[in-house]
Amino acid sequence: MTTHPFLDLAPLSARHFASIEEGVARLLSTSQDVLIMQGEALLPLEGCIRGAAQPGTTALNIITGPYGQTFGNWLRDCGATVVDLAVPFHTAVTADQVRQALAEHPEIDFVSLVHAEAATGNTNPVAEIGEVVREHGALFMLDAVASVAAEPLLPDAWGVDLCVIGAQKAMGGPAGVSAVSVSERAWARLAANPKAPRRSYLSLLDWKERWIDGGRKALLHAPAQLEMLALEACVERIEAEGLDALMARHATAAAATRAGAIALGGGLTPYVHEAGDAAPVATTLRAPEGVDASELVAKALAADPVLPLVAGGGALATEMIRVNHYGPDATRGVVHASLAALGAAMGEAGLAVDLEAARRAVTAAWQ
Repeated sequence: MTTHPFLDLAPLSARHFASIEEGVARLLSTSQDVLIMQGEALLPLEGCIRGAAQPGTTALNIITGPYGQTFGNWLRDCGATVVDLAVPFHTAVTADQVRQALAEHPEIDFVSLVHAEAATGNTNPVAEIGEVVREHGALFMLDAVASVAAEPLLPDAWGVDLCVIGAQKAMGGPAGVSAVSVSERAWARLAANPKAPRRSYLSLLDWKERWIDGGRKALLHAPAQLEMLALEACVERIEAEGLDALMARHATAAAATRAGAIALGGGLTPYVHEAGDAAPVATTLRAPEGVDASELVAKALAADPVLPLVAGGGALATEMIRVNHYGPDATRGVVHASLAALGAAMGEAGLAVDLEAARRAVTAAWQ
């Protein structure tokens, strides 16, 4: 019988599992408990909300993209009263807006926020928002799936009680595992909630009581070996490159893509108005007037199907183009190729573009 590198692996021990959690904790610079969850990041995100929210909870749900809308749905399912703070997807929420919402609703005791919205290309000022939330005294949950390893993420310093990450974007790792850091305040909130999931795949408390409190000696179930080993390799690669260098690479890729798109012309413009509000993992662009974004992306991908180009989701499919320059795609070569393919597709559509100007802008930004 032949074997395969993905098959016939030795069982992953509890000690090995715990050591990978330690690596994730180092990445987050956190002294809080870190749990690795055996599923994509929606698993701990839903687990956090269903563990913390119940009838009587009043939640401030900040919506800067589609995931904020999902969080609001989960909160309402839990019986929470939800105050939605929605801002246009081409911008970021401000700490002053959060402060005003909390002042208008002093009963708010839970705040949910997405750090970077890869789907819309914006990023939010979590450090400033965290300070406001901490002053108010609410529990603070952060979706940092798209921001981790692409921009600073300091859950302890920023007062984040529940910080969820996934490895599949800037970390350049697997999608099938995720992690969450949990503060002592959050554990107390979950433990006091009679509606918090128990004996459930969504239960953080099960992991706390059976894994953390048990000294991390016995896993709750058989771990996903391939994904765990991939996550370990991912963290090791980040440590070898250096987190600061990795974040700088993402910031440069974002600046280069934005500059190159503006120089390309043809009516292509940044979707996020202010560069300071733009996420380093993905640059969203507004398609030229009268041009269908999904058709333009399809033409660009016909020439090179591996480029990280996608049209916006849902209602944004006809107007938004997204360049996903994260992980291994946060390179000058990928940015050059992505804009060249878009420019060629725009040229075929009869739009006047300047490919050489775009190339020069990308090169200048990278230098």
